Amino acid sequence: MTGFVSFVGSGPGDPDLLTLKAVKRLRAADAVLFDDLSAGPILSHARNGADLVGVGKRAGRASPKQTHVSRLLVDYAASGAQVVRLKSGDSGIFGRLEEEVTALRAAAVDYEIVPGVPSACAAAAAAGIPLTRRLTAQRVQFVTGHDANGALPRDIELGPLADPTATTVVFMGRRTFPALAAALIAKGLAPATPALLAEAVGRPEQRLHRTTVAELATRLAGEAGSAPALILYGPLADIDPGGELA
Repeated sequence: MTGFVSFVGSGPGDPDLLTLKAVKRLRAADAVLFDDLSAGPILSHARNGADLVGVGKRAGRASPKQTHVSRLLVDYAASGAQVVRLKSGDSGIFGRLEEEVTALRAAAVDYEIVPGVPSACAAAAAAGIPLTRRLTAQRVQFVTGHDANGALPRDIELGPLADPTATTVVFMGRRTFPALAAALIAKGLAPATPALLAEAVGRPEQRLHRTTVAELATRLAGEAGSAPALILYGPLADIDPGGELA
């Protein structure tokens, strides 16, 4: 007997931002394999008796190997279970979705993808700004701030990322942003380009710091920080450099 896997995007962490379909899948699941950022109140929607298995990966911490996570999905489905693979934000954005889908296809396991609120959209909403801006920010681009080894990707295309008419969102870039910022400024991006550091978006400890690319690079070079963070920069609407929001 073969079960079914639902890849569910949990949004940025605020349970109020779950979609109705996400809640329905959680309530029906026999097993929920969840990322670290999908834990907490979101798991209260899982039915009593469901297996709750933490499989999250966080930089600098011991994490399960991807092959192990994929194997768990296949094994649960092979037992006939209804499985939810709960990922933060939207599972199709830097969530290693393709590797897990590939494993299910190889095992002939059926699946679906339930989209979630992308953390980039939630960060912009929390700051009260749009991701696009008529005439001055007509393009949005998402980029990962580190490669498989945690370093700034060597093959990163700096030209598009230095485009002053685009809003750029850097995922997982806290440690590598100083190096990225230096490369972007050398490529022609203005040091005073508005930037937003969004930490723990959608959670009680959320913090938003409005600044500039150059100032943010200096700040991040001097602090480690462990909270999940997004960095947005570009012609963001009505940014007041140096402003701090709780």
